[in-house]
Amino acid sequence: MGLLIHIIDFDDENNIINKNVLLHQVGEIWHISTSPADKGVLATCYNKTSDSKVMTCAAVWRMPKELESGSHESPDDSSSNTQTLELLCHLDNTAHGNMACVMWEPMGDGKKVISLADNNILLWDLQESSAKAVLSSSAALEGKGQLKFTSGRWSPHHNCTQIATANDTTVRGWDTRSMRQIYCIENAHGQLVRDLDFNPNKQYYLASCGDDCKVKFWDTRNVTEPVKTLEEHSHWVWNVRYNHSHDQLILTGSSDSRVILSNMVSISSEPFGHMVDDDELSDQEDQHQEEKIKEPLQDSVIATYEEHEDSVYAVEWSSADPWLFASLSYDGRLVINRVPRALKYHILL
Repeated sequence: MGLLIHIIDFDDENNIINKNVLLHQVGEIWHISTSPADKGVLATCYNKTSDSKVMTCAAVWRMPKELESGSHESPDDSSSNTQTLELLCHLDNTAHGNMACVMWEPMGDGKKVISLADNNILLWDLQESSAKAVLSSSAALEGKGQLKFTSGRWSPHHNCTQIATANDTTVRGWDTRSMRQIYCIENAHGQLVRDLDFNPNKQYYLASCGDDCKVKFWDTRNVTEPVKTLEEHSHWVWNVRYNHSHDQLILTGSSDSRVILSNMVSISSEPFGHMVDDDELSDQEDQHQEEKIKEPLQDSVIATYEEHEDSVYAVEWSSADPWLFASLSYDGRLVINRVPRALKYHILL
């Protein structure tokens, strides 16, 4: 049961993982997301049984103050008491169905969240220091078939007025001001779409992945065809994540138990690599540089990580160190890896 939240603190210099455990008493957690403005605040979607019916609910929590700073002192096992999360508020979903995920407004002040519940998009204002969630607007997905959102992502671009959602095999874009649909990619994948992510540097670029084992990259201005497709996994792809600083670096995790790090440089914000200032080059280098600039760099798989023995359900880049990433598999194994050093210097130089 996912009744515990582990706060993982990675000590880079000594290569040590420290963890603190928080009790989430209300039920098994299915989704977790953290406030962009307050690192001690997080939202969870969790299962709750009432009247022998299981509902997925959502709530906003605060972790104990001393855990926010990330202390490098590892507590002795004997003294590492489990602490409890403080409930700030519930996102009331009684009228809207099961919560699939909660998204925070990127770069926001931590006062706006969107939750996806069954076929509803719900925009909430968190008031009174997050002690109260007020529903400010909503939209419902209408039509035939299985109308249940599986995941969503809030775009950091366009003044944070756009989100993307996945339901079944379809990806849709929405304007959060009018709560109207702005684009629709039907059959984005041959099977269920599992996850979405926006390129942090290119405002129209969106990545999706799904049960057809594929990762696809879209330009939301023209959604008839993907810009690029990755077919490296052999089972469902659960997660896709752009690196926050270097958007050519793409992480994916799959039920094939593998994590794949790809270099999608051709559709990145620097398709010709790092541009060099002409003044810095000698004549000979200059000529060589011109030849090089005509050819965009090639996309490639940088590395495949096979430390997991079970389905990889989550991959995530570190928010503090652009070269660090973590993955988590069904059996509870957490693996922290670094981008290969050679590639890191290649990107920086």
